[in-house]
Amino acid sequence: MPSSRNHQEAHGIGQIEEQLQEQVNAAENIQGINETDREIAEAAKSDKHTSLDEIVDSKEQRL
Repeated sequence: MPSSRNHQEAHGIGQIEEQLQEQVNAAENIQGINETDREIAEAAKSDKHTSLDEIVDSKEQRL
């Protein structure tokens, strides 16, 4: 039954990701979101592959 086990593991991972996103949303509601955090979140959701270093470097250049 490997396929059933893999399905259960994938479902568990989905639940963990959902819980983490809920925690992120709660933290943003409490303390707000800064520009760098927003840029990182946008980069993570995009199809473009940008390294975290590139995001941080571009942010530092603007300061």
